[in-house]
Amino acid sequence: MSKEKLIINAIDLLKKLIEMPSFSGEEEHTARLIENWFVAEEIPFTRTINNVWATNKYFKEGLPTLLLNSHHDTVFPNAAYTKDPFKAIVEEGKLYGLGSNDAGGCLVSLIATFTHFYQYKDLKYNLVLVASAEEENSGKNGLNSMLSVIPKVDVAIVGEPTLMKLAIAEKGLVVFDAKVKGTPSHAAHPNTNNAIYNSISVLQWFRDYSFEKSSPVLGDVKMTVTQINAGKQHNAIPSEVDFVIDVRVNDKYTNQEIEAILEKESPCSEIKARSLRLNSSSIPVNHPLVKAGIEIGRETYGSPTLSDQSVLTCWSLKLGPGDSTRSHTADEFIYIDEIREGIQIYIELLDRVIV
Repeated sequence: MSKEKLIINAIDLLKKLIEMPSFSGEEEHTARLIENWFVAEEIPFTRTINNVWATNKYFKEGLPTLLLNSHHDTVFPNAAYTKDPFKAIVEEGKLYGLGSNDAGGCLVSLIATFTHFYQYKDLKYNLVLVASAEEENSGKNGLNSMLSVIPKVDVAIVGEPTLMKLAIAEKGLVVFDAKVKGTPSHAAHPNTNNAIYNSISVLQWFRDYSFEKSSPVLGDVKMTVTQINAGKQHNAIPSEVDFVIDVRVNDKYTNQEIEAILEKESPCSEIKARSLRLNSSSIPVNHPLVKAGIEIGRETYGSPTLSDQSVLTCWSLKLGPGDSTRSHTADEFIYIDEIREGIQIYIELLDRVIV
């Protein structure tokens, strides 16, 4: 199939995906649409729950394996939409619809790229494509569940909107639940151990704390108190204040190290990490994928946002059409030309690495 036909078909697939709701954990219908692509292209595939995956025709044991991955689940549309989020609308070169930018454009571009290389013989890398589920909610049946199903992966391209810049590192995430305790009492009586007042200095500590190690690519670890809750009635001083702290981890720390630091140094009465599995990720600048991208004029940068890279243990590069700042916004869109460019750049990049 010609590149132009691939591009046209990929855009058509994205329109169909937009018009089929696929909230995390409810992707069975978009999985069927992706299956239909492989059936039409006569490419054997496997469906594992709502993850659809395939390997290149001449897959050879002993070669390194390159994973091409993006997701077909979406968040829920927000109340500020002025257009129907489940209608693919093209206006002034923009394709509107929920999931168009995050990450439908990336997904269909990678599917088209995989299809382009599917029948190539004597590749330097094997290819595995995974159209994955449950990325938006970090669910148990997403890419993380596929790593023991698909062939062992040596390096990955994760499709997320990066304006086709090379995200060579990505921050990890640890969410902490914390408490500040005090003495409960009636509001009418003196209380020198008010949990709410005690929390003032704790909030100041989180605001002012700075982790020592900064990354040349990802910058500093960013720690933010994002939720606070205390008290149930106006005349009762509560016994404790609950906090939620969002920590975006650079590649100079493991999530376990962040946990140990906060458990030792934070002034909270209690602090506990919800999960340590969403790790920072990176790929060396001298990796063939990165070198090839730089050779064709792509910039490198460090990404502050989380993706399915966090569940991979291999080197990974985040790269895709669209703009991350449009993700999860009202009237989400991607430019048609971004999809066209994305497919062309993916193919040019892999031509330099795997052929």
